[in-house]
Formats: sequence, structure tokens, C-alpha cells
Amino acid sequence: MASRGRPQPGSLQALAVAAITILLLAAASGAAAGFPDRPAPGPPLFLRLTRSYPNASRLAASSRRGLGDGAHPNARMRLHDDLLTNGYYTTRLYIGTPPQEFALIVDSGSTVTYVPCASCEQCGNHQDPRFQPDLSSSYSPVKCNVDCTCDSDKKQCTYERQYAEMSSSSGVLGEDIVSFGRESELKPQRAVFGCENSETGDLFSQHADGIMGLGRGQLSIMDQLVEKGVISDSFSLCYGGMDIGGGAMVLGGVPAPSDMVFSHSDPLRSPYYNIELKEIHVAGKALRVDSRIFDSKHGTVLDSGTTYAYLPEQAFVAFRDAVTSKVHSLKKIRGPDPNYKDICFAGAGRNVSKLHEVFPDVDMVFGNGQKLSLTPENYLFRHSKVDGAYCLGVFQNGKDPTTLLGGIIVRNTLVTYDRHNEKIGFWKTNCSELWERLHIGDAPSPAPSSDTNSETDMSPAPAPSSLPEFDVGLITVDMSINVTYPNLKPHLHELAELIAKELEIDSRQVRVMNITSQGNSTLIRWGIFPAGSDNAMSNATAMGIIYRLTQHHVQLPENLGSYQLLEWNVQPLPRRSWFQEHVVSILLGILLVVLVTLSAFLVVLVWRKKFSGQTAYRPVDSVAPEQELQPL
Repeated sequence: MASRGRPQPGSLQALAVAAITILLLAAASGAAAGFPDRPAPGPPLFLRLTRSYPNASRLAASSRRGLGDGAHPNARMRLHDDLLTNGYYTTRLYIGTPPQEFALIVDSGSTVTYVPCASCEQCGNHQDPRFQPDLSSSYSPVKCNVDCTCDSDKKQCTYERQYAEMSSSSGVLGEDIVSFGRESELKPQRAVFGCENSETGDLFSQHADGIMGLGRGQLSIMDQLVEKGVISDSFSLCYGGMDIGGGAMVLGGVPAPSDMVFSHSDPLRSPYYNIELKEIHVAGKALRVDSRIFDSKHGTVLDSGTTYAYLPEQAFVAFRDAVTSKVHSLKKIRGPDPNYKDICFAGAGRNVSKLHEVFPDVDMVFGNGQKLSLTPENYLFRHSKVDGAYCLGVFQNGKDPTTLLGGIIVRNTLVTYDRHNEKIGFWKTNCSELWERLHIGDAPSPAPSSDTNSETDMSPAPAPSSLPEFDVGLITVDMSINVTYPNLKPHLHELAELIAKELEIDSRQVRVMNITSQGNSTLIRWGIFPAGSDNAMSNATAMGIIYRLTQHHVQLPENLGSYQLLEWNVQPLPRRSWFQEHVVSILLGILLVVLVTLSAFLVVLVWRKKFSGQTAYRPVDSVAPEQELQPL
């Protein structure tokens, strides 16, 4: 889904009316207790009108343990991708025996987890191969029963999800072993999931494989694990900062830090995860709006599938004016996308840690009086075309009175959805150091594969938590491809173009620096250089390239097999001597001196030639020596 979505005034009513007619055909074990999904996974323009269902999670709360009870393990999982580049975060989920890997969008607004099925006739080209039920010894279809909608053969339960932005997903329901990765202390569990046979719209074109539904409902992966009694009724998300993608996720309880800020979250208020927002302060002063404005319609909703924040019209205008009034020293400029009237400021510098010296702090005050303090990176995004410029990541939510808070608001913030105690907690932290700061030791690491003879771990090389503050002059990448060198050699140019396309850079930036044959595989060192005439690339650009590489965004054709990223490295722009920095000026100066000298020499030469052949003038009566006449 596009990460640049904006609410469009005037289209809200028509879409909302259309959304009311959407049929949600859920299945398997009382799926009707779930909630309809919101448009996932991109930043929705608004929240749909939905029917209200009984809250299965709340009804069963008395039999569940709360946050961090110590009685249950949890599933620690890494988050990948970048919020603004991709518009979403993904995690790795393994399904089947042996496991098949999938990159799934983490979506707190969806209630079903689904992946493309091998039999799908209308599925896009996604990050990983489709799920093949026949290759999993532990797979079983969810058989048709009175509690589900069945397929045409009356043999298997089906699901269907349709979204207000006109995308859809449908398929059959299956049950299999689901594994959560090597950092999870939660052992693999059997779970029901969707095996897609059709997808349309943005779901068809997205790079990620599918959706991991964390919302409320019996098909939600959270509700299934809680009902099994293997985790406590809580999950947490932690997003990276402005220049750092990725993050962390925990299914189950984590120790609540003593200074974590909480807000009540009423599961009956709406089918979405909500908080009680009462006031927004800018530079210590409350916005001059009625506090009830944040409780209109669906109230204030947190959505991990949304990129930016969207406020009701009156609140947005007040917020915009309050921030703008505090940045007199900055120049207001146009946004990076001419299709949107972004509010952007130039001259703030590249160092994110110093943005608070220019932009005001923002506080969100909850109904219980507790306050969440936001730094500028929680409401700004980098201008992609002007260095040192930033734009507001808070927009007006059309005419919709709902307040929608996307991932930008909780950058470098641990957000704990404590469903058991009906509250949501916030704790400012460095998400790349989350495990250490929470004093969580190393987990037992159950491998997702049951095959003891499996190949060497092909996990991607670790992505960076940050880069040093220097201009990057070169990125080197060591890549092992499981194709012999003779077979790979004719395709090197094609491979370079493919890598450039997946990294969204010019093919001339990708060059082979070294290549070595290693038996049945080939080791290639790629060099990724700055674009065009530029001699350096920014940290943000380098981070984006590295994350795409480390998270296996590059998809090779079948004839080239698969690859393993062994190592990456960034090199600063080489420091040049005074002579190197001024060599052009020196050469121009020398050339100018030579030209002036030659011009002067030519002028003197021409002058002498002109006057050397002329006889001096003598008066008529001047005395002259006699000359003897020559004989005829």
C-alpha cells in the first residue's frame, strides 16, 4: 500500500456508504465473533462504518493471565522494512513442516492472517514463494461445518476480506504449524490461517506476502494463541526512528517499565485499538479545541498499518498553526510530492538528535492525566528532495471526525497492547536496543525447521541500527548466489539491473567489484555508488538500500536460484587534500595565465611586423648624403 495516502474531502461519504455493504465472510470455529478489518495495510483515508460484534477477548478475559505474569513465554520477533519507504512493517512467519517463510505486514487492524496459496490464479508477485500445502506434512484443511462459509465443493471453509479502498483477499482456511523465528521462546503452535486463492487492488501489487492479523477476533493470531493458553493476553510493537527502519514485536507479555505511560482502551468503544486522548500540547500550551473532539466517531485509534497521523479538521488547523508559529527561523518550502500540499520547512539540519532545538515538543495528554511526550521525529518526516528539510507528518482526516494515529507517532516507542487489563502503554526507548533495556535474556531459539539436515542458515545479514554521521561514498555488498560461475557469468548485467530496480536506484550505480567461484555457488562483491554527478549519498538513502538488501527484497529469477547476503559495508566519502579539492580552480588559473601570455605575445608580434617594413619620414629640405648614380 502507498505510504503517502491522504484523506480526500468529499469522497468520505460515498466510500463509507459503500463500506457498509461489504460482506465479511469469516469461517472456522465461530469466526463471526471477529471484527471486520479496516483497509490494510497502507494508511487508510478514514475508518469504515462497521457492525458491532461481541468482544470475544473481553468475555474470556477472566480465564487469562495479564501482562508480564511470568507464567507464559512470549514470541520475540524482529520487524523489518521502513515505515515511510514501504508504508508498513513486516515480520517473518514460518508455516508448515518443513517451514515455509513469509514476510507478513504487521496489522493491528486486521483479524485474519493469510498468505498466497500455490493454487492461486490471481495473486501478485510477492517477496517469497507461495505456500504449498502439499509440501507440508503437518497441513490440514479446515473442513466445512455449520459455523463457516464453505467452498463450492462443500469440503473446506473459506474466508473473504474486502476493503474500502477496493482491494480484497479470499481463499480457503487451513491449519498448520506456525513458527515465530529463532529469537522466540514460544515454541511452534498450530494455528488457522488463510490460504489465498485471489487478491485484488493494492494487496495484489504490494511487495509483502500477506497480512498478520493482530486485531480482535477468533481468527486473529493473538486470540488463537491466547485461547490455547500459551501466551498472556498482550502484545507489543516497537518501531525504529527517523533514519532507522525495522524494530521489534512481542506476542505475549513483557515487563512493564516503571515509567511506562498508560491510557485506558475500551474494547467495546470500537473494533479498533483506541486510547482516551484529551489534549494535545505544543511547546507546553494546549491546543485551543474542545477535548471532546478527540472522542468523536471511533475516538482516537492506534493503527500499525497506517503511516502518518490524521486529526479532525479543527484539531489539525490548531496543531499546524501552533507548530508553524514556533519555527520562524526556518524557511517554508513546497513538499516533495506536487500532488500534496505538504507543510515543509528548510534549514533545520540533518542531525535528528538536534531537531528539538528548532521544532517544539508535543505532548499527548490522556484521560487519566498521564502524558506522552513526543519528539520532533514523532510528527515530522524528512523531505526527500531538500537536504535538511522536514515536513509535518500530521494531516487533516478529511471530514471524518476520527483521530487516527499511525506509526510515525510511536517511532522509538514501545507500545504495549495490554488487552487483559484494557489499557495501552507507551514507553520511549531505542527500539534497536529493546531487549537489553527490558533486561530480557537470550531466548532458547527454537529453530523453525524440524529437519536436522537442513542447509546452512540463510537468514539475512543483520541490518544496521544506525549509521555514523558521514556522507556515504560507497556501499559494498558480499552476496553468495547458489549458481556456478559459468552459468552466472552471462547474466551479470541482467543481475545488476535487477538489483538496481529492486533497490529503486539507477543501474549505473550498481557495479561488480569482485567475483569468485566457490564450487556450485558464486561469491560476488557489489559496489553501490552515489547517483549521477553526486559524489556522496545521504545516510537515509544508504539505510534504505541496506534494509532492502538485508531483508531479501531482491527477488532473483528462477534460473539464478537464491542468494545469501554475507556482509555489507559502508565507506565514507574519501577525504581529499587541499590540492584535490581545488584542482579545478588551479587548472583554470593556469589555463588563464597561459592564454593571457599567448595573447600578449601575439599582440607584440603583430605590432612589430606591422611597423618594421615602413621607412621613416624625412622633411623635403633635410640634409641627406649624396648617392652615386648607378650606371645604366
